Amino acid sequence: MMNATVVGGGLAGSEAAWALAERGVRVTLYEMRPAVKTPAHHTGRLAELVCSNSFKSVEVTNAHGLLKAELRALGSLLLPCADLARVPGGSALAVDREIFSQAVHERVTGHPNITVVHEEAAGLPSPGVVATGPLTSARLTEAIVARLGSAALAFYDAIAPVVSSDSLDHERLYALSRYGKGEGDDYLNAPMDAAAYERFLDALLEADQHQGHDFDQAVLRWMIEVVQSDDALRILRCGCQIGHGV
Repeated sequence: MMNATVVGGGLAGSEAAWALAERGVRVTLYEMRPAVKTPAHHTGRLAELVCSNSFKSVEVTNAHGLLKAELRALGSLLLPCADLARVPGGSALAVDREIFSQAVHERVTGHPNITVVHEEAAGLPSPGVVATGPLTSARLTEAIVARLGSAALAFYDAIAPVVSSDSLDHERLYALSRYGKGEGDDYLNAPMDAAAYERFLDALLEADQHQGHDFDQAVLRWMIEVVQSDDALRILRCGCQIGHGV
């Protein structure tokens, strides 16, 4: 039986380990958490979601949905787990973070061809897959830079705010799905006329700014520059929507 190593127990690493194991490869999956913590994760489970809880559309008429259909046909691990953890989101595949991560963790750790090692990987495996994402440890980053001959590695992502339901004034909101898709009440909507929207923009610009971790400061600086541009703000749609499970 062939052996392979996968470094990183996030979405890509878990899927890669599963795909190899299902095809008869004996896999060693390295995930440094919880032995080595990151600024964003809270558990030692595999596939913990620390950003958006949405995997985007499931409709095969667009690239996101078509890719999911192809993954299902190839025996994806993540999509059945997402189905199990799904929460209302219209045509978007939105999930409960805790249920999703637990489902992936149980399946991967229970696979007879996968051995999970909770240690930091300091070198590049061969043969193997490196799927450590933007929170790659310093030692592994050095190994990647040395192999690629590059002094800078880049990762681009967005930040999904988490909103507590009890912090909202539900008398000012109404429930309705986007584009007539879903169960009919998948999102909470905040209607605004032009005057209310202008007041919202003013309050947004005057509000306290989030002070993030070092690893996301570059993203935040770019977002703040955009937010502080009146022209950029005024092309936004009047109103906002909040999905379940976020």
